[in-house]
Amino acid sequence: MLRTVAVAAVSVLATLTLTGVASADTPPPKVTKGPCQYTETPDEPASRPVPLPPDPRHTPSWGTVAVKLKGSQGDIGLTLNRKQAPCTVQSFLHLTKHRFYDMTTCHRLTAYPTLKVLQCGDPSGTGEGGPGYKYKDELPTDLPPAPTDPTGARRVYARGVLAMANAGPATNGSQFFVVYGDSALRPNYTIFGTVDAEGLHTLDKIAAGGIQPDPSSPGTPVDGAPVLPAKILKARIWC
Repeated sequence: MLRTVAVAAVSVLATLTLTGVASADTPPPKVTKGPCQYTETPDEPASRPVPLPPDPRHTPSWGTVAVKLKGSQGDIGLTLNRKQAPCTVQSFLHLTKHRFYDMTTCHRLTAYPTLKVLQCGDPSGTGEGGPGYKYKDELPTDLPPAPTDPTGARRVYARGVLAMANAGPATNGSQFFVVYGDSALRPNYTIFGTVDAEGLHTLDKIAAGGIQPDPSSPGTPVDGAPVLPAKILKARIWC
């Protein structure tokens, strides 16, 4: 499954295809019993083994949590906002505690005029991997319209935003993106925190290094693997 964020000026689509039908003997996927309903994805097994997140009856929905991504190009500090996206924060902290993000590569850098993000969170480094489960969206409702989109459909995902990548409605997993320049996107991506000043400096460094060229596409690349290896060496909850 290819997880992408949509581009305002260029069509970048993700296709989710079901390739088989479960037999009568196949047990249904496990689903947690709390409000977040984290659901196993047997057809998309985990890139790195991890259990389903805890899902208490009352999902923590207030306060912030700091997470530090120790990276090969510098650190990226994150502030997770429970009120903004409680189920997403709960999942991200679960994956962090299980060292899911350690020694993983941020596989995608974009440099379109209207989309400037670094995408991370797949241990396979291919952009197709995840944690073996999915969960619901917690979409933003108060983002300003993107001035570059006369239709008003796209909104501003501002510099410093931390959001989930997905492959369609309710397919959140482990992949996320951090925004290093104001971007125009449909509000289909859960925002669950922000990047600190040190992290933005690291993102600017990675972005300035450019994108690895594609021999099949002439010109300066605007979407692909970053030239500077952007690896998360370890992710830790920062108290």
